[in-house]
This record gives sequence, C-alpha cells and structure tokens, in this order.
Amino acid sequence: MNAEIIAVGSELLLGQIVNTNARFLSEQLAEIGVNVYYHTVVGDNSTRLKDALALAEKRADLIIFTGGLGPTKDDLTKETIANHLETTLEMNDAAFQSIKDYFHKTKRIMTPNNEKQALVLKGSTVLANEKGMAPGMYFSHNGMHYMLLPGPPFEMEPMFEKYGKTAIEKALGRKETIHSRVLRFFGIGEAQLETEIEDIINEQLNPTVAPLASDGEVTLRLTAKHESKEIAGEMLDQMEEKILKILSPYFYGYDDTSLMKELSDRLKEKEITLSVAESLTGGLFQSEFTNISGAGSVLKGGIVCYTNEVKKELLSVSKNTLSIHGAVSEPCAKELAENVRELFKSDIGISFTGAAGPGPHEGMPEGTVWIGIAEKGKPTRTFLLNLAGGRNANRIRTVKYGCYYLLKEVVSI
Repeated sequence: MNAEIIAVGSELLLGQIVNTNARFLSEQLAEIGVNVYYHTVVGDNSTRLKDALALAEKRADLIIFTGGLGPTKDDLTKETIANHLETTLEMNDAAFQSIKDYFHKTKRIMTPNNEKQALVLKGSTVLANEKGMAPGMYFSHNGMHYMLLPGPPFEMEPMFEKYGKTAIEKALGRKETIHSRVLRFFGIGEAQLETEIEDIINEQLNPTVAPLASDGEVTLRLTAKHESKEIAGEMLDQMEEKILKILSPYFYGYDDTSLMKELSDRLKEKEITLSVAESLTGGLFQSEFTNISGAGSVLKGGIVCYTNEVKKELLSVSKNTLSIHGAVSEPCAKELAENVRELFKSDIGISFTGAAGPGPHEGMPEGTVWIGIAEKGKPTRTFLLNLAGGRNANRIRTVKYGCYYLLKEVVSI
C-alpha cells in the first residue's frame, strides 16, 4: 500500500504552525509497511483541496487527511471529500453525544455549528476522538482508501495509534506483525555511519535498516516483519549485533531516549553526584538536566560563569590562566571543572567554555569549545571541539558532547 498525506489548513501555508502531523504519520505508517511517497499541504479552499485529492488518487492507494474537521465554515475537509466521492454525510450519534457531554461537563454553551463536528461520511468506519470532539473516519471507495483525522496533534496522534493503525492493517489483511527498534548514535556523522555499515544496508531485506540524522545525532531504525513476535525480536537482535560490532563506540541507547536521560539514569544507578560550570552554554546543560525527573539526587548545583570576572571571583580561575591562555582554553576548562567540583563537593565537575559565535572570541574561531571533566581521585580530562554551526546549534551540540563524554569516560556505557 502506498500512501499520501494531505494536511489541510491555511495556517500551515502561512507558517503559523509546523506540520508535525506528517512526520508522525510517516513514522507510524513505516512501522506497518505502508510507503509514503508524498506530503501535500493545501489551504482551507474546497477547489484546491479537490485538485490535491484528484492528484493523490493517481499516485496512492491510501490518502490520509489531517485537519478541517472542526465546527467553523473554513473546516471543509469532509464536505469536500463527500462531494468528490459523490456520497453524503450523516450524523454519528455516538460522536454527537460525546460533544454534548463535553459542553455539559465544561458548563459551556453548545452553539449549533458544533453539531457539524459529529457528521461523518456515510458508510465509513468512525474513529473515536478521546481527546477532543470531531471524530475521525476511514472510508473505502472503488479500491481507494481514505482516512480523515483531526488537525491538533494531541487529538490526532492517539486516535491514529489506537484506531487508525488497526483500520489500515485490517484493510491490508496482513497476518505478519511488524516490529521496530531504534538504535541511537552520537559522535559520528550520518555519511560516515552509512559508509561504515554500507554492506549491511545494501544487503538488507528483512529486517530493514533506515538511517536518519537529527540534531547532531544519527539513528538507525530496524524493522522486522514476521507472523511470530518472538521470531521478529530475534531477527532484530541479530541485526543489532551485526551493526554494533562496527558502531558500538558511538552507540548510547534505544528508541525515544536521549543522551541526557541516559546520563541521568547512569549517574543515579552509580550514585554519582555532579556539578557544572557553564560559560558559553549559559545554563543550558543544567536546564536540560533538570527537565528529567529525579535530577536533584544527582545534580548538586552549578554556576553560569559567562564573564571572566565571575570565572575569577566565584570559581577561582587564576589571573595567569585568563591573561596568558584566555577563557577559551584547555587550562581554563580544567580549572573550571576542578574548582566547581570542589565548590559543590560533588563526585564530578564538568565545565564548558568556548566561542559560541557569531564570530571569534578572544581570538579563537567561532565553534572552538573546551570541555573539562574533573573526577574525584582521577586526573582531569579535557576535550577540544571544533564545531561548525550557528550560535544556538553550537551551544546545543556542546551540551550533547558533554553528556556523551560523561557517559563514555565516567559511567562507561
């Protein structure tokens, strides 16, 4: 089955919101073996939506629409599709009751146009909306398959996962199950990773291997198909083993984890405490770390030492270090890490200092970064980064490298 995703809404074309629905649906469809070849965005205009629909019917078996199911006049997706397919809309009693219950519960007045949200394509399979009001629907006509989903992601995503996937799998008549596993890597670029495992990618059949680069990281999605869940799992295990024989130095976790979460989990397991001195990152490391539940058991504290004055007065970086080597230097990173560890009496101190950009800082090129890691009872280690990117990208990648070095050098994943 080949699919096309059509997102409906002028706000998408105006750039007022990002079309995250298409990304989500593409990932979900890939997991059940449905190919997505086109993403289309069309405004709230019936004529243009009809044109997009007619084109999609020439190149897809399944067309998924998101948006345009609401109560207002510019919500015209199902009306346009009903007209195109020469069918009608009918009131769905369950959806209508759900809408009335919502207004009763919230003690709001239900205006007549809200009834429109309970209309569905006649003969369609209705997909319940457990997070909102407008139901989705699945409709087959002359060998084509159509799915209509609400636009808000917090409504659309659970609806598709709970009901949409099942409807598509039923239409496919597939007996085999599809299982995916995501391997996450850091410290290696997408091109290098693909080169390292080129033979594996070229030979892939089942399981399949799909690389994806994102925010300085690379992931590999492994997907296996088999009637037996156990055998599919074994197939994934075997493929993972082959890949990690080559890429294990860069591997750090699975599926939806992150470098920061993995670091937090490992520090908690080993009961290791941490303190942080941040110059160019400006508190970003600590902000990300404290987003994770239980950070207080690990993170003792930190200092944003953006100026040399703060580096000297609060973190006791020597005048000679700053005058001779400068803030963007190995000696400065070393002292910051050691002194912040002593200040907070933590097991580890980590420091970030560098030139985030734009332009050079203290004569050092933009993207020059030093990271220091001071560990109780061990020599202090320093790491030099030469990053290429804008200011924010350099700061984000610096934080990720800090996590990566702590994982590899201290807690040894």
